[in-house]
Amino acid sequence: MSALTINRSQTALVVIDLQKGIASRPTQPHAARDVIKNAARLANEFRLWGMPVFLVHVVNSPATMLQLETDEQFARPDPLPPDWSEIVPEMGPHPTDVVIVKRQWGAFYGTDLELQLRRRGLTTIVLCGISTNFGVESTARFAYEYGFEQIFAEDAMASMSAEGHNATTRLVFPRMGRVRSTRQILGALGQPG
Repeated sequence: MSALTINRSQTALVVIDLQKGIASRPTQPHAARDVIKNAARLANEFRLWGMPVFLVHVVNSPATMLQLETDEQFARPDPLPPDWSEIVPEMGPHPTDVVIVKRQWGAFYGTDLELQLRRRGLTTIVLCGISTNFGVESTARFAYEYGFEQIFAEDAMASMSAEGHNATTRLVFPRMGRVRSTRQILGALGQPG
């Protein structure tokens, strides 16, 4: 594993779906509370350096949800609680954060995330959130195809199963970027993690 260096002027943190309705579900191999704690540590450090933090959350209604025929559907309460889409308070948002609303798994399709990153001259994203093999992986695949360098905060993400998380972090992400711990990323920013 190569040493991690981060160009602070060209790097943003992108946090996927750390919102009340998703973060309240059980996750593996890291508990959602630990994912939130690590993501908040990253966000706070990015803010201290004046680096951009993008908070992405999914906002759906029956009219905007995909209604595709699949073998398995995600279990969701019906109706969704009013605060289901709210970003967890540990993450903010802070006044300098950019909040992105998405309607599907990935944070790029149908949003202005790419435009917001490019206009700021950002070429690298540190990616974290829930769920590793759905929202985070979908976002990572788009980012890879758009040519963004990626750093994946393995302990600041989790899934509904350890198998899903591990398959993505061990087999997919290493081919699209660098998989590191929150501590390693904080260390590369110039502060001990």
